[in-house]
Amino acid sequence: MTANKILFIVLDGISDRPCPDLDGLTPLAAARKPVLDKLAAEGCCGIMDTIAPGIRPGSDTAHLALLGYDPNEYYTGRGPLECEGTGIHMEPGMIGFRCNFATMSKEGIITDRRAGRIHDTAALSEAIQEGVDLSGYGIEFSFRSGAGHRAALALSGKGLGHCVSSNDPKKEGVPPLKVKEELQTQADRKTAEICNEFVTQSTKILFDHPLNVERQKKGQNPANIVLMRGAGEMGDFPPFEKKYGLSGSVISAASLITGIGNAVGLEQVHVGGITGSQNSNIAGKIAAAQQELRKKDFVLVNIKGADESGHDGLAQQKRNFIEKIDAVLEPLLAQEDCIIIICADHSTPCSIRDHSADPVPVIIRGDGVRMDDVVRFDEYSSAKGGLNRIRGCDLMPIALDLINKAHKFGA
Repeated sequence: MTANKILFIVLDGISDRPCPDLDGLTPLAAARKPVLDKLAAEGCCGIMDTIAPGIRPGSDTAHLALLGYDPNEYYTGRGPLECEGTGIHMEPGMIGFRCNFATMSKEGIITDRRAGRIHDTAALSEAIQEGVDLSGYGIEFSFRSGAGHRAALALSGKGLGHCVSSNDPKKEGVPPLKVKEELQTQADRKTAEICNEFVTQSTKILFDHPLNVERQKKGQNPANIVLMRGAGEMGDFPPFEKKYGLSGSVISAASLITGIGNAVGLEQVHVGGITGSQNSNIAGKIAAAQQELRKKDFVLVNIKGADESGHDGLAQQKRNFIEKIDAVLEPLLAQEDCIIIICADHSTPCSIRDHSADPVPVIIRGDGVRMDDVVRFDEYSSAKGGLNRIRGCDLMPIALDLINKAHKFGA
């Protein structure tokens, strides 16, 4: 029998390097994960360079590659994709930024780049949208909250450029930076000036906002400044359904991933209680994915909590979250007529607290898959699997072939 659907589960940042806190094992190798191991035993495994060997992928470029959109051709910057994910419809030519709500002291020093990993920032974003006035520049803007401390800013109008720097110093204990043009063009200078004015006006609004006043009373870090980065100009993406002949959906708490889905035409599925953090409703994501597979050909699910642990350098927490993921994947063991792909989008080693170029493990399981001898899902075991070492852009062609949707090359 040939499978006719694809379930693509991306365990964001799950791959790692040996961790002293785990007796030299990676969190994935140290975790007790009977379901993932069984899926590995029933499938074919390998390791994958999401972009290419030695290239550290961003989550944006990684997911584009995994969906078969070569980032060398289609990537224009993370900002526009974040905007799409927050519900801002981006037309080609609009300028987008990814943003963080952060904490700044009265002396103008950044003390927390994530404002205590604040959630529920909608009231702050609404105040900015209503209170900031950029009409003097002849442009329009949209500012929306994303998951947690994240947000997005979109600019539309004439004479805008996207080659501008960030105001994010990328560390704490220093002042925010000024946004500057990176090319000596009038369009980029105009955008940089608009960004600095936006930060000035929005900071005044945020410092006095009741939500932040209340947070300070509770001893919590206020979200009183917007840090922006990842400027880009919205590009034009071939629709997923036209590219592959498959209908599809995306399930993710991360606005970046839903934004990529929106950009290529995947339908966003809303699931209650998903946060992109350790407390996310992962079981709800899996249940929703199985429901979607009854009416769609392809479902992309992003599960992000392990990536946070990697960025925070918490190896044991990362291992524990992997075990939490494993427990809710059990319904997939009975999934029929479906190719299941499970992989990471990049490694986030606890030792460096950032993305690395280390290849990530992959499982492909389903009807027609040539099983190999791998019986554990981790970085070490998967390297011995039948897939060998592939690139991110290889996954969709492999999956399409397994569901008999690939086109013959030649006569």
